[in-house]
Amino acid sequence: ETNKLYCTSVKCCIFELKAELNSDKKEKKKEAVKKVIASMTVGKDVSALFPDVVNCMQTDNLELKKLVYLYLMNYAKSQPDMAIMAVNTFVKDCEDPNPLIRALAVRTMGCIRVDKITEYLCEPLRKCLKDEDPYVRKTAAVCVAKLHDINAQLVEDQGFLDTLKDLISDSNPMVVANAVAALSEISESHPNCNLLDLNPQSINKLLTALNECTEWGQIFILDCLANYTPRDDRESQSICERVTPRLSHANSAVVLSAVKVLMKFMEMLPKDLDYYGTLLKKLAPPLVTLLSAEPELQYVALRNINLIVQKRPEILKHEMKVFFVKYNDPIYVKLEKLDIMIRLASQANIAQVLAELKEYATEVDVDFVRKAVRAIGRCAIKVEQSAERCVSTLLDLIQTKVNYVVQEAIVVIKDIFRKYPNKYESVIATLCENLDSLDEPEARAAMIWIVGEYAERIDNADELLESFLEGFHDESTQVTTQQNTQVLHKHTQNTPDSDNPDLRDRGYIYWRLLSTDPVAAKEVVLAEKPLISEETDLIEPTLLEELICHIGSLASVYHKPPNAFVEGSRGVQHKRLPARTASGESAESPDAGQSVGGVSDAPPAVIPSQGDLLGDLLNLDLAPPSASVPVVPASMQMGVDLLGGGLDSLVGLHRPSGSQYLSGDIGGSPIAVGLAGGTGGMPAGLGGTPAMGGGLGDLFDLGGGVGMATGSYVPPKAVWLPAMKAKGLEISGTFARRGGGIHMDLSLTNNAMSIMTDFAIQFNRNSFGLAPAGPLQVLTPLAQNQTIDVSLPLNTNGPIMKMEPLNNLQVAVKNNIDVFYFSCQYPISLLFVEDGKMDRQVFLATWKDIPSENETQYQIKDFHLNSDAASTKLQGSNVFTVAKRTVDAQDLLYQSIKLTNGIWALAELRIQSITPNYMLALKCRAPEVSQYICQCYELLLRN
Repeated sequence: ETNKLYCTSVKCCIFELKAELNSDKKEKKKEAVKKVIASMTVGKDVSALFPDVVNCMQTDNLELKKLVYLYLMNYAKSQPDMAIMAVNTFVKDCEDPNPLIRALAVRTMGCIRVDKITEYLCEPLRKCLKDEDPYVRKTAAVCVAKLHDINAQLVEDQGFLDTLKDLISDSNPMVVANAVAALSEISESHPNCNLLDLNPQSINKLLTALNECTEWGQIFILDCLANYTPRDDRESQSICERVTPRLSHANSAVVLSAVKVLMKFMEMLPKDLDYYGTLLKKLAPPLVTLLSAEPELQYVALRNINLIVQKRPEILKHEMKVFFVKYNDPIYVKLEKLDIMIRLASQANIAQVLAELKEYATEVDVDFVRKAVRAIGRCAIKVEQSAERCVSTLLDLIQTKVNYVVQEAIVVIKDIFRKYPNKYESVIATLCENLDSLDEPEARAAMIWIVGEYAERIDNADELLESFLEGFHDESTQVTTQQNTQVLHKHTQNTPDSDNPDLRDRGYIYWRLLSTDPVAAKEVVLAEKPLISEETDLIEPTLLEELICHIGSLASVYHKPPNAFVEGSRGVQHKRLPARTASGESAESPDAGQSVGGVSDAPPAVIPSQGDLLGDLLNLDLAPPSASVPVVPASMQMGVDLLGGGLDSLVGLHRPSGSQYLSGDIGGSPIAVGLAGGTGGMPAGLGGTPAMGGGLGDLFDLGGGVGMATGSYVPPKAVWLPAMKAKGLEISGTFARRGGGIHMDLSLTNNAMSIMTDFAIQFNRNSFGLAPAGPLQVLTPLAQNQTIDVSLPLNTNGPIMKMEPLNNLQVAVKNNIDVFYFSCQYPISLLFVEDGKMDRQVFLATWKDIPSENETQYQIKDFHLNSDAASTKLQGSNVFTVAKRTVDAQDLLYQSIKLTNGIWALAELRIQSITPNYMLALKCRAPEVSQYICQCYELLLRN
């Protein structure tokens, strides 16, 4: 019958369908509607039949009514005026005795995204939210979320959000689940609204409904529970006990949601608690069961297990065998299992793991074999007792003479040499026998490192290195850089000229070191190297915590926070695991988290990684702040300290006069670690009593001439569109920031022979979402040789696309003659917002947290303003001075900038009285922006 419908619908014409829809016979009318829906399904345009189909709504036949409603949902948006005809029927159906029809009517009205209809939906929706039938109430709950998406203000004004909150206390579990789902959806789009005001009473109601609602309702409720922070460990344990039965559910999504809740609430349980151990044992079986599903589900489960194992490896430490690879597993499952095997490897199971890995290394899948060989090396580094056995296994694999196996083995043996120096060098001879077979850059670079590092043990090391130099210009950068370094080991530096500037500069530095002081060169190049860490691919702890809070979602599969891949996620909130709280103290207590001295143990707040606009458009992998920052060794200091004694001194961390300054003491001292990592209490110098020398009171005294804002700089107008390219229309313009808003100031000149009217403007997608906030206001015709000045207000709510350069803006201007296109560039200072002054403690913590590779150095030459005048001038354009200090006859201004999309930039401006040059050091989590901000500094200071 279905085939007949589709065939007929393609053949018959609109005229025939119209006649059948207006037939007096109910069956014929029903068949006609079926044909219309069939045509619509295959993509045929049947919108011309809208009035005829709408007339069929007046029927008692439920099947026909469903078909008509389906048609309405599809075409109402394209025919909004006609859709109004259906409103009376909707209102009438919302009062039908049949609850199915009432629910169907309110569901359809919610799906019709037409503004004109929404005002008619309010009263029927209000009645359905309080309907006696739970099926109608649960449908109405979802409808509120849909209506909120269309017109949020209307929903708030009508009080639907309060009604939705009341439904959480409903007697029917499915109504509760749908109310939770609707409120969660609304909260995601408006994260600042605390709609789900969870408390112990509401949590108890949700847990009661959890046992009785459908599987998808359970997921909604579990996800909601995961957003709750219990008051203490007793409440946490109580919730865990009531959620644990969900682990045995047949639906894998329910299982993962339950795991998410338990993983989060376990953070608050004392580890010596008996229940804590019991919970660990209960978590393992459901995770193992997920691995018996089809490959796609296995992969999702494995990606989530990978996160769980990194956070709590003890959960699956006895389940190694389930992660052994099967012959028929897809490659993506094999690779994930291999990764988890390494994470679970320990002294207790290393023997069986190595036996498995050796077996995998003889497989036919090249990618899998490579990963298996690398896994053997990771085992050697992770489990020291197994290192000798791993090296022996790798030598056996090298003897197979399989090219890619040999090359991977050499790469991992290099890492083993670094982890265990002077222990396994006896294998070097075997490695040298395979030199001729190395053709991959990473393997060649590893072998060059080995030969150079252990040159004194290799008789013909010179010859071996020279053999690598024969094709120097054809090698990859990785290989040539390693050659450069290891040749220096032999004091035979003869690097040919290279097109690679990094390589060439490295060669010059080595040559100068050797020609100036060979002893110093030896100390630099042959210095003791730090041991490599056991786990080099662990997810950064703060990011791992956030991903644990997103178990069962795409974030846990991508291993990226939602803001990294969800387009337009402007309001995404970063989730964190709760801190462990004793049952005697409430999480809401103002004393919670205070140390003995009354100073908070918590680290200073760090500006979070930006999760929108530029962060998305540049596709930056902006992980949350690192929990620890690497120490910058003194040997890396070149000349004067860029931080002038370190940022620590900004907050009164006094040091003895004879102590050596590291580069900002970033992470180097116990004090710095306490600030950045939050592991220790705050130093006394940061509390109520200043350290020696006046501490904060002196260092942050900005009263000495740092004035108020004087207004932001506006560049002079430039010709953006010459008259010869626009049929006589000339457009000049500039950009300005006034009163907290962005403006494009235009001058339109008519050099043509005719009058110009009907002006309009449109922007292409751009890096920061700049878009007109209103129409181009040219209220009178533009006469011949006349010029009109227009100010166009802009906002940053437009579509995003990375431009080259980043501040490029493509514009289209239309008038009665034609459409004209031009591009212009706006200064990034246009986007500096007025609330960009950062707290001093936050500045310090954020500066330390941003990686050093994100720092940009910039010199502003021939400039003669003093520090106070420079600070005042910059503040006029929303570059705020957080602190000012004077060190060795030079002023240092520490400044913060915030862009419209939430990106922060931190700067240190160094002003020396003896030289007319300024030095600017800029740190930003989005380094692509840095060069433009540096250019703005010079533009603002010079004008």
